[in-house]
Amino acid sequence: MKRTGEMVLGVISAIFTAISIIALAFLVISGSAAVNDEAVNAEIQQQILNDPALTGEEAEMLAQFLEVLPGMFSAFGWGFIIVLVISLVLNIVGIISVTKNKKPKLAGAMFILAGLFAGIISITSILLYVAAIMCFVRKSPVQSAEQEY
Repeated sequence: MKRTGEMVLGVISAIFTAISIIALAFLVISGSAAVNDEAVNAEIQQQILNDPALTGEEAEMLAQFLEVLPGMFSAFGWGFIIVLVISLVLNIVGIISVTKNKKPKLAGAMFILAGLFAGIISITSILLYVAAIMCFVRKSPVQSAEQEY
């Protein structure tokens, strides 16, 4: 039995995941550089201090948050990239498992795990869930003794 549909969905989602990893890495690197820029931080702090709607305590809390922001931005960004890489690896394992109908149950499990790591309701994860359902539901045709004659 051919598993072309499952393979196509797996490959498309792997391509989407790889594009997401590259785009997010670019965003984290450029965003970290912008957040770490002293001139930008000084300008933002000056705007906060000049805002008449904020009290002194609120302005101080925002200034403290801006000091912690670069580390948080970088940590969360790289953490999400690692999760997407895990999703891509599981997706590739699923694609390899489904080729030539080797282990469709394992492939279905890998597609579900990859979908969870890719984001619960993203386009990529929906494609992976459909591929997993196809892996679990589609059965090889049974040949009976009558068909052999």
